[in-house]
Amino acid sequence: MREIEVLNILRVSADERAMIQAVDPAINLTDAGGWFDGEIRETWPAFTAERYLPPDGNGQGSRGERDDLLAGAEVILGGWPFPMDLRARANNLKWFHQRPAGASNLLRGDLWDSDVVVTTSRGSGDTLAMAEYALAGMMHIAKGLRHAAKDRQAGRFDHTAYRPLSLQGKTACIVGAGGIGQEVGRLCAAIGMHVVGTRQSPRDGEPLPEGFAEIGGPGDLDRMLREADFVVICCHWTPQTNNLFNADRFALMKPGSVLVNVARGEIVDETALVEALQRDHLRGAALDVYVGEFESPPMEALWSDARVLITPHTSAGSDQSRHRAVELFCENLTAYIAGRPLINVIDWERGY
Repeated sequence: MREIEVLNILRVSADERAMIQAVDPAINLTDAGGWFDGEIRETWPAFTAERYLPPDGNGQGSRGERDDLLAGAEVILGGWPFPMDLRARANNLKWFHQRPAGASNLLRGDLWDSDVVVTTSRGSGDTLAMAEYALAGMMHIAKGLRHAAKDRQAGRFDHTAYRPLSLQGKTACIVGAGGIGQEVGRLCAAIGMHVVGTRQSPRDGEPLPEGFAEIGGPGDLDRMLREADFVVICCHWTPQTNNLFNADRFALMKPGSVLVNVARGEIVDETALVEALQRDHLRGAALDVYVGEFESPPMEALWSDARVLITPHTSAGSDQSRHRAVELFCENLTAYIAGRPLINVIDWERGY
């Protein structure tokens, strides 16, 4: 039985390391979590390093030692951010698994569109936490809670400013009814909302996910937007979804509707969003993501608008992590050793 050289460049727990090693005796696991932090600080934007690396994370080993680790690896378990020249230095690499669910995280660096098989943790992230965030964003805007901070600062209440809405009976359109989107739809339905959604490839004949009245394809989005009181973006960022929400789509949305984005900022044309807000076409927006979030703060016109709730990509955060990235990696590692197909393989042309 030949050895499988597996390199871990994530920070994982002792239990997770043991889980990987227990997959098969053929696995030779090298744990290098945090070793590449110094390189990442030097090659990624400072904003990214500050946001995603530990304050004391400066890497370990010499450049030569890190090169040797990469060169010897057949399989790598990684996260984000990662060494941008990873493919060039990992000559024997056959498969890379990334902890995040979004394939677009890999657009930087030389893994994208390479000959290496790359898998993601799509469907195995903290989808419930993200769905709870989406619902919280909807309620924050629907109940006018932004006015509470304004009233506190003024030292008096303006009761007429809140204009609270009831969510029961309202329509929620879930754009991207995959793992995250289905959880959002389930929670929306649980409080009495009418839920519809779209996905890239609707599965004819399959039962609808819990809570959904309809799931259509991309061509159904414009029709659904006309009826939706709340629109929640949960889809992948791909060439097809880049600026999916442009001026035309905002014009289709119901006056007074609400936009929530827990996917990627680039799916929204932010200039068009600002214009829709400025003409009071939208009641507000809750954005856990924004264009260029890994490099800089949000667009000033959005961040300064009290009707826009912006958070720093924290929707997946929770005191009860349900992220199954390492479990999924182990399932795929079992399949890899057995010569079976892996799940969640990125299709470079499709973009996820």
